[in-house]
Amino acid sequence: MLGALSAFGPLATDMYLPGLPSVSGDLSASTSAAQLTVTACLVGLGVGQLVAGPVSDARGRRPILLAGLVAFVVTSLLCAAAPNVWVLAGVRFIQGVAGAFGIVLARAIVRDRESGTALARTYAVLFAINAVAPVLAPIVGGQLLHITDWRGVFVALAVIGALLLLSSWLVVPETLAPALRRRGGIHDALGAMRVLLHDSHFVGCVLCSAFSFCALFAYIAGSPFVLQDIHGVSPQGYSLLFALNATGILLMTWVAAQFVGRFGPTWLLAAGIHQCLAGTLIVLVSVLGDFGLVPLLVGLFVTVSSLGIINPNASALAMAGHPSSAGSASALFGLAGFGFGGLLAPLVGVGGSHDATPMAIVMAATAASGVIVLWALVVRGRTTPEPHTLALGESPPPAA
Repeated sequence: MLGALSAFGPLATDMYLPGLPSVSGDLSASTSAAQLTVTACLVGLGVGQLVAGPVSDARGRRPILLAGLVAFVVTSLLCAAAPNVWVLAGVRFIQGVAGAFGIVLARAIVRDRESGTALARTYAVLFAINAVAPVLAPIVGGQLLHITDWRGVFVALAVIGALLLLSSWLVVPETLAPALRRRGGIHDALGAMRVLLHDSHFVGCVLCSAFSFCALFAYIAGSPFVLQDIHGVSPQGYSLLFALNATGILLMTWVAAQFVGRFGPTWLLAAGIHQCLAGTLIVLVSVLGDFGLVPLLVGLFVTVSSLGIINPNASALAMAGHPSSAGSASALFGLAGFGFGGLLAPLVGVGGSHDATPMAIVMAATAASGVIVLWALVVRGRTTPEPHTLALGESPPPAA
């Protein structure tokens, strides 16, 4: 259930991606304007986590979760009725805010219930379930376009949100006891964020994940146009290719769960970050050298699948030392990824729908930034034993 709740991001962004070119045509909008509807949702997903995390530390997890689900259903229906691209972008922002509640609270609820090595393994399972969403979402979206248009995709999102609302009402308990809530209220919860931001190890883990998310969101925003307009892939073919890449996330998440006990989360995080860089360099070389579709697809697969290793281990390392601020820590973790990714996503469209170079450059630059942060803040900042001997239950090292 928590995996399904954390899948709001892939559901809200990926399910209507096969119809993104038709959004541009139907609403008489430019490529960049259509991509802005993706950006608005991503930024909303970041901002919403910043709200939901601290509030849940003070008020509890369950009521905030249910409120977000109700808002998601309503805004999905409003997206289906949007008269122009600017209204759609505005409502998509609110939809992202609402969807963020499920993402941040699923991560916080896991931290409420787990610790130590079990925390990393549970996050790996959470991301494995979450990885099913990007596999199914574009396939379902592509097939829905056979019987409806992009507006019908948003109606389907509203139905999914309603089912999750009912399920959460019946299944998800309150995991943060009143005695453990921040007694200073929301103001005190926000103050916890300042403490977190002074922890260099926490910041390094968050930024490693955020930069990998930037590469992913550049792919999300640019791939519908790069694959369909430049390489002639059909909407249904695009959805299958997108699902293949998402399956790579699922595979790497399984790998992370199997090997975290042997090598430790820091070593696995480093492996994932370097895999992401390797994939983006393949994309960049294939685009600049005009080597065609096959090497481009290989690079995209290597890049996207790396998130299956990066996300669970970065989450576990970031959250392990902050049990009393799980909501706030989860909020900052999500805000960085979705916020940075949302702000950079429009850059992939600056060259128009027939230029893949901006997408390739953004992906490579953000992956390289992740490698720099990894070595500067996560690896060199440690004063504890080697990563494979470090128990996840231990607190991260003091701020540098």
